[in-house]
Amino acid sequence: MYKISNFTDNDDVRVIDQLGAFQVIEYVRDLSVTPENAQISYFSNIMNVRKRQVICDLSVSPVTLQAGAMQWMIGDASATTGIKGVGDLFSKAVRGKVTGESAIKPEYTGDGKIVLEPTYKHILLLNLEEWNGSVVLDDGLFLACESSLKQKAVMRSNFSSAVAGNEGLFNLGVQGNGVLCLESPCPKEELIEIELENDVIKIDGNMAIAWSGSLEFTVERSGKSLVGSAASGEGLVNVYRGTGKVLLAPVSK
Repeated sequence: MYKISNFTDNDDVRVIDQLGAFQVIEYVRDLSVTPENAQISYFSNIMNVRKRQVICDLSVSPVTLQAGAMQWMIGDASATTGIKGVGDLFSKAVRGKVTGESAIKPEYTGDGKIVLEPTYKHILLLNLEEWNGSVVLDDGLFLACESSLKQKAVMRSNFSSAVAGNEGLFNLGVQGNGVLCLESPCPKEELIEIELENDVIKIDGNMAIAWSGSLEFTVERSGKSLVGSAASGEGLVNVYRGTGKVLLAPVSK
């Protein structure tokens, strides 16, 4: 039995989003300031530069976290590696190597709560049912997910999309039905959501932070010829083709 006081019920803390096992809180103002950093803190608050944290309710679902993301936990909560054998360990090690993500992401079970480390980044909660059960992420966005979701390394459609597109050859893909928690450089209010139905979007730069696993991603010339690409001044563009969704940052990350 436990009781938590002066946390989410604090006047300086507000809940800004909640979905599945995850609750996102934001610190409205930082009272732990000194005369030396008070001015920075004041203007940071005005510009929406605030600390945010994720609270995971294990009674709703077991959760899988990015390694090192946990700050504290309470109640009946236990951590496992999520490794189901030598083959599973090998596949996760390979996936971590090629995607740049941590190879082992701890899984937490029980009916207690997990509180993640505070971050100044923006927290996005995605329901994968709205993405037809599959999403591919840009590097470094994964923070947590309900453990019912499966992770895998997704290879680019062709080698040019890795080299010419200034991207890695692999991205982290997440599949299943459940909620995914991301750390985004942009707030949800600024992100542009594009829905494609047998269509194509071409983006000049690394601006897509997530896209449906059903989409084909390549890098192509913006024009039909080298001369046309040079004349347009764009050169190579990232191309997402098919049926699905793309979550787009308003400016290059």
